[in-house]
Amino acid sequence: MSSILSVMIFLPLVGMVLIVLMKKEQHTAIRWVAAVFSGLTLLVSLAALLSFDPSSGMQLQINVPWIQAFNVNYHVGVDGLSMPLIVLTTLLTFLCVLYSWRIEHRVRDYMAFFMLLLTGMLGVFCALDFFLFYVFWEVSLVPMYFLIGIWGGPRREYAAIKFFLYTLVGSLGMLLAILALYFHSTPHTFDMLELARQMPMARAGIWGGLVFWGLFLGFAIKVPLFPFHTWLPDAHVEAPTAGSVILAGVLLKMGTYGFVRVSLPIVPHECQKYALVLAVLGVISIIYGALCAMAQTDLKKLIAYSSVNHMGYVMLGIAAAAGAAAVPGLVTSSTTALNGAVLQMFNHGIITGALFFLVGVVYDRAHTRDIDAFGGLAKTMPVYAGIMMVACFASLGLPGLSGFVGEFMVFIGAFGTYPLLTGLSLLGVVITAAFFLMVIQRAFLGEVNIQWQSLKDIDGGELAATVPLCILMLAIGIYPMPVINLINSAMVNLVMFMHGAGPAIQAAIPLG
Repeated sequence: MSSILSVMIFLPLVGMVLIVLMKKEQHTAIRWVAAVFSGLTLLVSLAALLSFDPSSGMQLQINVPWIQAFNVNYHVGVDGLSMPLIVLTTLLTFLCVLYSWRIEHRVRDYMAFFMLLLTGMLGVFCALDFFLFYVFWEVSLVPMYFLIGIWGGPRREYAAIKFFLYTLVGSLGMLLAILALYFHSTPHTFDMLELARQMPMARAGIWGGLVFWGLFLGFAIKVPLFPFHTWLPDAHVEAPTAGSVILAGVLLKMGTYGFVRVSLPIVPHECQKYALVLAVLGVISIIYGALCAMAQTDLKKLIAYSSVNHMGYVMLGIAAAAGAAAVPGLVTSSTTALNGAVLQMFNHGIITGALFFLVGVVYDRAHTRDIDAFGGLAKTMPVYAGIMMVACFASLGLPGLSGFVGEFMVFIGAFGTYPLLTGLSLLGVVITAAFFLMVIQRAFLGEVNIQWQSLKDIDGGELAATVPLCILMLAIGIYPMPVINLINSAMVNLVMFMHGAGPAIQAAIPLG
């Protein structure tokens, strides 16, 4: 089982090579190859999940020399932070490939880019060497640029370039921070676990703050955290449906994953110092994202801004855990906040993924996303309307569905550290409920718009992409403990490490 992560990471790359070698006219065969390899990758990720022990630390590790002159290793592994995100990534990608069966333009290129994107995303969540992490981080950027730029909407070139430039600026800031960590470590290393043990910036003076802000820039743009969010609505609106699903469901999580995997354990003192700034930006993202969503008439842009809102809850949980690092009595609150933040990452992926699929369903039929142009869709498309309402209620945080659990845990955990900010963030819940109820009322209830009275209901392929996500929303909402138990041990270890940032405690925490 030690090689299972490598098989999982590079299996889509094999699929990409096979697709590239096929004739471009073989559309059906290309689709089947993409479906088989993304499906096999999903099965391998589930096999890794079954072999994973939630009570242990980093598992399934491979650590072999790669570029020995610079002490760069091929080092991969998983823990309770990365495991749920890996399953989320493989599941959403497989569903995206199924949904994309209808793509007719440059099918070979489209599916090849999706396979490369899957390898890049999985590599980010598995990498434990900074050099490897950065390579996979950049690999995931390129195919998404082309997916938006070639298969996107009317302003696709503008949206693709904006997405690329924003992310590239963040990547450069992160690269400088990685190099600073490398040169301040003794011996020089890119190994994340070793850097967490050494905490080289604790004795580096002003460099510690610069490293924190370099990492912050790379991760905050990816989240995206206010005020770095402006690329997101354009990218979402112009991206093809499956591209929007992956962008919201997985790529945004790479930013918050970076804060938890990299910033908290490697520069914990700086995270504690600037935790209030992170919390304030998180709350602004919550309220501002919700208000912007409420102002939209384009359904896809509304859901895009709701992602800014929901990722703000994740950042609030991360900031609360960092801010409580010096307060012994807040260990439990820190753990609850981090558990809630990671659970919210997973929940947001399945909920927003379903929402973007569903927007694609109605856009393919009506060729408009204007909320006010519809009306009475619950009568003309009853199955579609029912699934859409489930996803909307999950996103607004209705108890019994998955969106409620993560947000509730974040609020409980963050209240002990930042009670005022947590109270303000509750406004986001109210506003989110308002704009989703507005969507349901305008688009699905009332009299049928005669222009759309002959719209076909959701078909079998679209059901295959959306129903599994709705089942997960319901299952996690009713009984979230399997996912929480998967996450909890890693978060306990991380919180204990931050609360006792000293040599004795460091040696006692099983980070590796």
